[in-house]
Amino acid sequence: MFNDKQDLLTPENSVVILIDHQPQMIFGVQSHDRQSLINNATGLAKAAKVFNAPCILTTVAAETFSGPLHPQIQAVFPDQKPIDRTNMNSWEDSNFLDAVKKTGRKKLVMAALWTEVCLAFPVVAAIKDGYEVYIVTDASGAISVEGHNMAIQRMIQVGAIPVTWTAVLLEYQRDWARTESYQDVMGIVGPHAGAYGAGTFYAQTMFGGHE
Repeated sequence: MFNDKQDLLTPENSVVILIDHQPQMIFGVQSHDRQSLINNATGLAKAAKVFNAPCILTTVAAETFSGPLHPQIQAVFPDQKPIDRTNMNSWEDSNFLDAVKKTGRKKLVMAALWTEVCLAFPVVAAIKDGYEVYIVTDASGAISVEGHNMAIQRMIQVGAIPVTWTAVLLEYQRDWARTESYQDVMGIVGPHAGAYGAGTFYAQTMFGGHE
């Protein structure tokens, strides 16, 4: 079984997976502020794009029930059509599973709505199949705080690794001297990273930023 948890995430060893960030699913979220959740998921999508990490987008019953992928996330990948499913467990959808296997990556960085269903089910299944799964807790949400917390505990108990979206972004960047991605990372941090983003903007305007 794959076990490489001592290695940090890199754009070369991981794939970002965003599951069911759709209007109907967001409407049901009670564990997080909905706007913050959208912001965090969008920041995670932008992190994948900036570092050219594969990003899999998937929806559930987009045309009949849940609506399209949230436009802020779709705008990051305007030409990528999300994989639409009927299964609550994306791991049971052949198109989704083929997309994961096609990346060749064993580290899965996953966020979903809702945490207790559309995140927990594929996370448990993926770990059983030998994948190493990182669950992005602040880009996922549930229909209650208890539902979110219990789902996180369940996933950790089977081996999932909890992270936040900014942790993924900065783990990819790793070194502020990495100039090829520095400006793009700052372009994500500014609008999406709250007080930290505001602080970096202040530092850039007051002290001239990074040279």
